[in-house]
Amino acid sequence: MNRIKTKLAKPFYLLLFACLASVSIITFYGEPKINLPLQSSSGKDNNMSDHNLVTKTDEEWKEILSEKQFRILRKAGTERPFGEEYKEFSKQGKGKYLCAGCDTELFASDTKFDSKCGWPSFYDPANAKNVNTFEDFHLGYKRIEVRCAVCDGHLGHVFKGEGFDTPTDKRYCINGAILKFIPAEKPEESIKSEDE
Repeated sequence: MNRIKTKLAKPFYLLLFACLASVSIITFYGEPKINLPLQSSSGKDNNMSDHNLVTKTDEEWKEILSEKQFRILRKAGTERPFGEEYKEFSKQGKGKYLCAGCDTELFASDTKFDSKCGWPSFYDPANAKNVNTFEDFHLGYKRIEVRCAVCDGHLGHVFKGEGFDTPTDKRYCINGAILKFIPAEKPEESIKSEDE
């Protein structure tokens, strides 16, 4: 009986190891990018904004982005869940979140929530024209990738219908390393600057 259990266990553990290894490689070294825009039933792409795209060479991006930001924004990578960026995000108060690549406003603090997934979560973008969404099949099933509409940088993914108590029932799961937080001005600070 033990021989049968041992023979069955080996393939199971090998398959488990292969799955975990492939997920680790994709998670920490980035995913290949496929550009499939979502389209309406008319065939027109409703997600492309009217912004002029910021285009730079990889070398130019590397000059302004950290290694991690470059891997995420330009190569569709992912940061580790529950990392330093997530801890920082959890402590941030009122303000707005800009794209680290081009300073476009992406999300506002009043739409963030704790989904306990390990990445910053929002239920809606600050301005829908500033983000584009695309179908993504990198992991073998359909997900919706979220990108900055101005620099076309990978931000993360949006998930629908997970049952969170939010107005949109959506979770924009965004990499914290590519978000630049700008705290909201306190009312007394804006009054002082007007008086000066």
